[in-house]
Amino acid sequence: MRVLAIGECMAELAPAEVPGNYRLGFAGDTFNTAWYLARLRPDMAVSFQTAIGTDAISRQLREAVAGCGIGTDHIRTVPDRTVGLYLITLTDGERSFSYWRDHSAARLLADDAAALARAMEEADLVYFSGITLAILAPAARKTLLDALRTARAAGKRIAFDPNLRPRLWSDMGEMTETIMQGAAICDIALPSFEDEARWFDDADPEATADRYTAAGAETVVVKNGSDPVHYRQGDAQGAYPVPPLSSVIDTTAAGDSFNAAILAGIADDSPMEASIARACRLAGQVVQGRGALVPVDPARVDG
Repeated sequence: MRVLAIGECMAELAPAEVPGNYRLGFAGDTFNTAWYLARLRPDMAVSFQTAIGTDAISRQLREAVAGCGIGTDHIRTVPDRTVGLYLITLTDGERSFSYWRDHSAARLLADDAAALARAMEEADLVYFSGITLAILAPAARKTLLDALRTARAAGKRIAFDPNLRPRLWSDMGEMTETIMQGAAICDIALPSFEDEARWFDDADPEATADRYTAAGAETVVVKNGSDPVHYRQGDAQGAYPVPPLSSVIDTTAAGDSFNAAILAGIADDSPMEASIARACRLAGQVVQGRGALVPVDPARVDG
């Protein structure tokens, strides 16, 4: 299977082992999922579509993406732009973020409709998120949604993590309306219940699954922290308990890595509960490390 992830990859400053020190990396929600998918399935062709600048850190980002086995053919270069930056602050394993992304070239990733179409033509599965939509201007957002709709009509499978981030939107009405536009063109929805309950007033994970199923998704997997994962897949549905963890160091990219294991399972036509079990094991490894991209043992993920 050929997978295309679309979104923003940023420079990441994550807390190092020595208090007060930070280490530089590159991460972003859809890129994180692509990174973990490439770790789980090195036989799979995983590519990333974004835009970067022409400065030194943009070149470093491209080299980093290529160096981890992810295709860079669909990374556009935009003059006079750079990459976004975020800093992670940790408190008892829970993270908060500070962002600097006003001049991020990724905000222009959908300005070239022809480039979007070419990238999607080469993929079997296309993955995007609510953050991908949020960083775009309204016209570019429509361009991306139209391209995804066309790709789905051509037989491509579309996967979507709503990843609700209110600070990226002009108002909450715009956010919820656009998220449901994304839901309407996806085959696979990967929402998080805590966010959905807050912004869509879902009473429980079943209500979240109902809403995304009604929007048109064939497969819905509702993440819910340490509580059971709820899923719908065609006529099948269920809830899978999340194994407890003795400690958590950093929850950054827990959901992104979880999504990677779900997509790997869908690519393999694995039973959904087996995919969720692997996703929980992968996310369990990730939260034991620092930062978004943590070295993982695929053998432990497979149990």
